Amino acid sequence: MEDRIVAKYMLIMRSTDETSKMYEGVPFEEILETMGRYNDDLINAGVLLAAEGLDQGPGVVVDYEVEPPVVTDGPYGETKELFGGFWILSVASQEEAVEWAKRAPLAGPGSKVEIRRVAEIDEFPQDNEWIKRERAWREAHGQL
Repeated sequence: MEDRIVAKYMLIMRSTDETSKMYEGVPFEEILETMGRYNDDLINAGVLLAAEGLDQGPGVVVDYEVEPPVVTDGPYGETKELFGGFWILSVASQEEAVEWAKRAPLAGPGSKVEIRRVAEIDEFPQDNEWIKRERAWREAHGQL
């Protein structure tokens, strides 16, 4: 099997109120089935590292515009876009991450999947005290 360079990419599901309304009447079991099939494809391809949905319930936003920071009910003042969940993939390139994002289920008008590369601990200066501490913590907790 050919070795390939891999990087981690986070796919962040962003939906709008309009998208959410499209799926209001869809039974939750059907949503789970659709998402499950997509996640299963990611697993079978060997690229899925993590996937989580975000609770639609109340959250908070910490706003650093003033000192001390202000905490308000969230997720946003005006709900134009909501982060609904994410996947972390181990793929060869951003282009491969894009191809997976194009297949993401439950999309609709205004939906987006934001793709961001995840910087790995090995990319930071290894002689930095804080990086050494984090590496030690990861090793102690089986995170490396």
